[in-house]
Amino acid sequence: MTRQRATSIRRRLMWLILVSVGAVWAAMIVWSFSNVTHEIGEWDDARLIQLAHLLVQIDPSSLERLAATGIDVRNEYSRASRTVNDDSDAIPRYALFEVRDAAGELIVASPGMAALNRPFSVSETAQGVHALSIGGQRWLAYALRDSTTGRTVRVLEPANVRSDLSTGVASRIGRPIALALPVLALLVWFSVGHSFRPLSAISKAVRMRDSRILEPIHVNPSPAEVRPLVDAITQLLARLQQSILRERAFTADAAHELKTPLAAIKVQAQVALAAHDGAQQQQAMRRVVQGVDRSAHLAEQLLLLARLDERGTLTTSQMGLYDVAAEAIAFRATHAEEKSITVLLSGDRDARIDADRALARTLVDNLLDNAIKYGETGGRVHISVLADTQTVTLTVSDNGPGVTDEERRRLTDRFFRGASASASGNGSGLGLSIVARIAAHFNAQVHIGSGIGRRGLAVQIAFPRASEEDAVQA
Repeated sequence: MTRQRATSIRRRLMWLILVSVGAVWAAMIVWSFSNVTHEIGEWDDARLIQLAHLLVQIDPSSLERLAATGIDVRNEYSRASRTVNDDSDAIPRYALFEVRDAAGELIVASPGMAALNRPFSVSETAQGVHALSIGGQRWLAYALRDSTTGRTVRVLEPANVRSDLSTGVASRIGRPIALALPVLALLVWFSVGHSFRPLSAISKAVRMRDSRILEPIHVNPSPAEVRPLVDAITQLLARLQQSILRERAFTADAAHELKTPLAAIKVQAQVALAAHDGAQQQQAMRRVVQGVDRSAHLAEQLLLLARLDERGTLTTSQMGLYDVAAEAIAFRATHAEEKSITVLLSGDRDARIDADRALARTLVDNLLDNAIKYGETGGRVHISVLADTQTVTLTVSDNGPGVTDEERRRLTDRFFRGASASASGNGSGLGLSIVARIAAHFNAQVHIGSGIGRRGLAVQIAFPRASEEDAVQA
């Protein structure tokens, strides 16, 4: 079996944060570089336009001197300690210009204009600043016509194709970011580690738990993100503790309750072995069989109760409670006949509930078994199924000896038997406990009162009634 490599949430978070921040920073640098490049282009255009507006106002003699000396339009003037070979912004670049009068005659022009062999076009005044390629070199050109003097000026400037202004700005932004990344990685590493301390505390607390220590986990401080995990583990420990307690109770109850019938079986078996009279031996063996039957019934009831305790959500379906009661009466008919007990069923045949059919049958069967078992010979048992708008009530009543008010309050406790049941030795004390557990699964209410003619016992189970819409679909 291949062992999966453990992954570190701390390391994964660190890389996710660094990659995310790095991507945002990279996008910011690209965006800044694009904006700076655009601004520098607008700066060059503005300088060319300002130069044209200045030239159109200067007198001819000043224009001639300016043309002779040239107009240096470099962006930077380098310091003495710095070479200019690696920075085109600091290399001298001279703008060329020509000025014409209203008639189109040349007033003055830079010496280099004639070498460009670029005739002047009046339409250039409407183009604004535009780029030209002359002799393989890129130029920026601008033409202006002054409405007052009628002069037209044309200015050309060599394009600065190796400017480091944009890259310099990007470098000044990116360099601190690159230096900050390692610092950020350390801060993220320690911050994430500090945030995960509650998880480490939870892991330690869980490792300390075993079947003897199942107390709830308390982590202080408990972040909101960790709280659901702590609550889930606490609930799991509570369920585990309940399961262990139920298992221990089941083991103790089974050992306690099975001890008596097994001892009785042993005594009767010894009597049968020692008896020399055939009738006495047969009587002892019948009691052995009865003891075995009682032990088997007790074991079955114990197992059913254990399964009910462990059972979670049930899958329910629409079912008729009257039909289930009729099945239980047919099953117990032989037992009723042995004691000459009359069993009557009445009520609403169409009353339906949402339940598990097997458990509902077990519930009715236990109630009927108790009524027959503890009823008087020749007595009566009445089962009724009555429905109203909200509930369907199952009532099993008899006219047996009944129980006292104090005993009635404890009838659903495990292994509790009333005085009449204890005296007769019948039952395991689990029947009504199982009934109560099944009723709880179906959100039904249990009520125990007096039976037929205020004698005996009556057990009422009020189930929530199935909706009419669901009943039609079923």
